[in-house]
Amino acid sequence: MLENGTILANRYEIIGKIGSGGTADVYKAKCHKLNRFVAVKVLKPEFREDRIYISKFRSEAQSAAGMAHANIVNVYDVGDEDGIYYIVMELVEGITLKQYIDKKGALEYKEAVSIAIQIAQGIEAAHRHNIIHRDIKPQNIIISREGKVKVTDFGIAKVTNADTVNSMAMGSVHYISPEQARGGFSDITSDIYSFGITLYEMCAGRVPFDGETTVSVALMHIQNELVPPSVYNPSIPVSVENIILKCAQKRMDRRYQSATELIADLKRSLITPYENFVVMPDDIDASPTVMFTPDDMSRIQAKSQPTKAPQVMPVFVEDTDDMGNSIDLTHIYNDETEYEEHHYMDDDDDDETAVVRDDNKIDKLMVWLGVGVAVVIVIITFAVLFRVFMTFNGIGNNDKQNQTSAPTPTVAVNEGVEVPPLIGLTEEQAKKALNERNLGFRRVSDTSDVIAEGLVMAQSVDEGVHVAEHTTIVVTISAGSKSFELADVRNMTEEKAVETLEAMNLNVTTEYEYNKEVEQGVVIKMMPVSGSQIKAGETVTITVSRGKEASEGEVPNILNMDESAAREALDKAGLVAQLGGTVGSQTVEAGKVVAQNYPAGTKLPAGSVVEYVLSSGITNRTYRGKITLLKAWAIAGPEDYVSETGTIELQVILRQTKDNENLSKEVMAFTNAATLPDQYELEFDGIAQGVNDGNIEVYARYSWTDASGLPRLETRSVQTMYVTLTEVQNQ
Repeated sequence: MLENGTILANRYEIIGKIGSGGTADVYKAKCHKLNRFVAVKVLKPEFREDRIYISKFRSEAQSAAGMAHANIVNVYDVGDEDGIYYIVMELVEGITLKQYIDKKGALEYKEAVSIAIQIAQGIEAAHRHNIIHRDIKPQNIIISREGKVKVTDFGIAKVTNADTVNSMAMGSVHYISPEQARGGFSDITSDIYSFGITLYEMCAGRVPFDGETTVSVALMHIQNELVPPSVYNPSIPVSVENIILKCAQKRMDRRYQSATELIADLKRSLITPYENFVVMPDDIDASPTVMFTPDDMSRIQAKSQPTKAPQVMPVFVEDTDDMGNSIDLTHIYNDETEYEEHHYMDDDDDDETAVVRDDNKIDKLMVWLGVGVAVVIVIITFAVLFRVFMTFNGIGNNDKQNQTSAPTPTVAVNEGVEVPPLIGLTEEQAKKALNERNLGFRRVSDTSDVIAEGLVMAQSVDEGVHVAEHTTIVVTISAGSKSFELADVRNMTEEKAVETLEAMNLNVTTEYEYNKEVEQGVVIKMMPVSGSQIKAGETVTITVSRGKEASEGEVPNILNMDESAAREALDKAGLVAQLGGTVGSQTVEAGKVVAQNYPAGTKLPAGSVVEYVLSSGITNRTYRGKITLLKAWAIAGPEDYVSETGTIELQVILRQTKDNENLSKEVMAFTNAATLPDQYELEFDGIAQGVNDGNIEVYARYSWTDASGLPRLETRSVQTMYVTLTEVQNQ
């Protein structure tokens, strides 16, 4: 943990810690060269000797460095000093989208789509640079205090090349695409899938798939159909729901094929939310019929004969999806964990003689292989007969041996009973599945950190193998993770406490609070309490001291100060500085404070936010604007509006701010909407000299006769748009 006041590269002064992850800490710092505040992400000490983590840490900076975009957290610098590896990034003061959803629940669809458009624009910018993010989730989306949405954390991003096929690094399990869950090929549509799950959570207030283990959630992404979000939130319009469903298609070719295409539909959903315009690709038969030749069948039957005793408990879990593809589930990670990449390289063999095979040698090899198989079958047969003989004579009836050691005789493919798949079933389901095929059931149990308690984790005979009727199948039921006593991390430093708990395979969340008796950075309390019984994978919350809290601060006079001096003055007063924008000024030079929201001398609680406004300079420039508007924004009137008896009139207002004064001007007087085209343009002059931006607000006035025959009149704002004006004159 870096101490406050530490200076990196003779430039970045550490001010305080603002966050922590599995492998890195994030600090607020001041760049003395450019007089601005930045965020510095620093690799934790325990990973500074690990080449994999260092490489991944640097790749994050390289992935994001060239992508200067309003919806991506900008990377300014990267370096290392005295073994400290760091990335300097844009400081975005706000909260994550996950925190916002947790606070508000399901978002209103207009707000959700507006946020989604900004996320998609950030993804689009990354894709234009051939970067796949591969970990799109609400935790990696930041909403600034000004409402700007930014995509961050390119820690497992990849350039779209051949490595994208083999990389084992995956995204967070609740938002992971099916192809990433299988460890297979991922492309830009993988980001679009994760985006769809994120938009689902925004609209429904919950993720579509959840379970007790990461493995079960990953399997749901691969196998389960998505429950439409309107089931949880009936107010979601059909266009928004169909956008979500198209993004989250299991097959990559059925999703949006670019973020640009996705953004177009999102924008259209704001205009016509209840129009079903989303085009879903037609189904393609992904499982064509395959004809086997007699030689093929002979080889299959030969391979079906077992050559070794079945394994009772597999170390890794493997499954298949509904397309028959193998799924490696040993590399699925939780939403809050870091991701480790493993690269596998096959040696190339350019010697053509390694490819050419001698048919005679193959024939001889097959003969000897056949003899070997025959010998093995004879040995197994004698072993089974000997076992039966010993059992009938009362010898070797030890229960423990009977559970796992006896091999199960198998029969030919076209004889006996096929053993059903049991992994992941409950005990009752497994028993029923075996009994339906006239097979016996014997239960054993074992602990597992992967398979949930009460589910089958192993079977003594693999699924698909044929055995004689009434054969007993040994089924291993998971007893869940082993519980252990939780260590006491109170009075440890935050870094040491996190390291201790993570070594126990526990997830750690950190909270902070002021404490006048415990020094800053030391753990005050923990939940669950020390000594409690806990299992691997569970979460422990630690509370860390912020030190003694100042009671209140006095707002200083920062008018006419430059930004750096103003922020420093507020920081010394124990207050938080926040830029409230810039305005043109006839009296204050550019870059200096022209206004503050609290007058000097005001007493505020320590940590309160004080906003200031900077001057954009003394100017007398004149500006003019042009904008395109849609009549459709006003079509949906009040609930009891009767279109047959009513009229709609539209008014357009320009609003600007200068020297902290709000100004407005009518750009278009109330005009009958029936006389306007579906899309119309307006040109207008700015209100104030030196101001080149503002907001256009559209008002609709509805007049009609209601069902009782009474005249009605109602005016409402139907759209607000930010506009930039163009300079037309210099004086």
